Amino acid sequence: MKEEWGRSSSWDPVTLPQAEQMKSYGSPPLPIARTTPRHRLLGISHAPLFQVLRRPGRISCSSISQVHNYGTIDYERRPPFKWSLLYRKISMTDSPGGGGSSTDVLERWVAVGNKVTKWDLCRVVKELRKFRRFRLALEVYEWMTSKGRRFKFTSSDAAIQLDLIAKVHGVSRAEDHFSTLSDSLKDKRTHCSLLNAYCQAGMKDKSEAFIQVMKNKDYIEEALPYNALMTLYMNAKEYDKVKSTTLEMRESNISLDIYSYNILMTTYAAMGNMEEMEGVLEQLKADPRVNGNWGTYSTLCTMYIKLGHFEKAENCLKEAEKRITGRNRIAYHYLMTLYSSLNKKEEVYRIWNSYKSNFPVMVNKAYHSMISSLIRVGDIEGAEVMYEEWMSTKPNFDPRICNILMSSYIKEGQMEKAQEFLDHTIEKGGKPSPTTWEILADGHIRGKRIPEALSCMKEAASIKRSVDWRPRPETIASFLNFCEESSDIESKEMLLGLLRSAGCLDEEKYKSFETSRI
Repeated sequence: MKEEWGRSSSWDPVTLPQAEQMKSYGSPPLPIARTTPRHRLLGISHAPLFQVLRRPGRISCSSISQVHNYGTIDYERRPPFKWSLLYRKISMTDSPGGGGSSTDVLERWVAVGNKVTKWDLCRVVKELRKFRRFRLALEVYEWMTSKGRRFKFTSSDAAIQLDLIAKVHGVSRAEDHFSTLSDSLKDKRTHCSLLNAYCQAGMKDKSEAFIQVMKNKDYIEEALPYNALMTLYMNAKEYDKVKSTTLEMRESNISLDIYSYNILMTTYAAMGNMEEMEGVLEQLKADPRVNGNWGTYSTLCTMYIKLGHFEKAENCLKEAEKRITGRNRIAYHYLMTLYSSLNKKEEVYRIWNSYKSNFPVMVNKAYHSMISSLIRVGDIEGAEVMYEEWMSTKPNFDPRICNILMSSYIKEGQMEKAQEFLDHTIEKGGKPSPTTWEILADGHIRGKRIPEALSCMKEAASIKRSVDWRPRPETIASFLNFCEESSDIESKEMLLGLLRSAGCLDEEKYKSFETSRI
């Protein structure tokens, strides 16, 4: 399904992220399998992995920063505790109709006598970040800092908070926050976090200047900052700079890590140079300090798909599957996605069954990945069965899963089925998102049913969380064009009013609609 409808490109068969454990330096989010524990000390993981976009000839890369070290003992070794209940309460505030904030939940939590430790809070933040609930995670940190010396605040914590500020409020706010940190907190961790923010925002000049500051302070001891910069160059398609940066690393005795190799392989794939790409793989295999993991081979699979070498892509998937270790849910998600992109329906079901045998509880993302994969291989009936199975588990409803099937029906011109499906979902307790109604509106626009389309857009704007709703400019343009063709000034003005109320018309990509009045 297209990203604009699911609002989640994570499982697209061609955008192909590698593993949620990694967090981004660059543009569209793209994960990779987690390795190298020492990087956890830096406040961000530096694993850029790459995605091949739908548009021919374009490859984009990114990764997502993530912090693993909280200045406490390894959370994986701690027994189950109340953090999970606290996490669920906080995460529910971000659900449709949830309302509130992390701060509200935490204040109520302690008001009734519950104790909360820094370890609990950091574990909650870890989980929130994993599912990209950045606002809620930032609110947890803000609550911690508001308690003064009750919680020991380290530079690793400062790096996490800085990263979250950049994601929620933008780079400028992150810069301001960095300037307020004490000298003891301005170490390589927080510097790397700010560099990460610059690279995510595509600020090449600031990124290059800031990495020079880090060099002057002797804060560059490993590949992490260079990988961030190379990811930026990848996004800008400055492939020569990617290669020159790796040369600089070698000259500075900075060893390439698994992510550096991945960047190089993706660079050559973007250039269409499969021979050089495979040469980098051989270098990786010969490097005793680096072990190719499942993420490496799923990345290679993505690139082989882009280059049209499907047999090699499938062989890479077999290698990736061999390298899955531990209880790694995310690997199964991507394997299903990759197999579906190769139109291997039997393999999709095989991975799904293996997944279910290893995990007694299936999370929303698992169903999202499976349903998307089945639609991709043309098994709509199987996707519908899977959707009913998901709904029967009485999950924390994720409208993006509903949107996958809705989009499929609209794409096939099955407007009546799309409406029936939405009605059925609502009857079962599902709560549509603004995007759900926008999908239905798109179907009406295709059928030139302007009143029905406008009604759907009104529904989208009326939902409590519509403050974050940003409809696709293509949908708006189509609606307005039909209004002009039929001289329907009233409908056009009503839609513009909805966009104005939602704050859309203040943004650059919508401003042209404001000036295109009849």
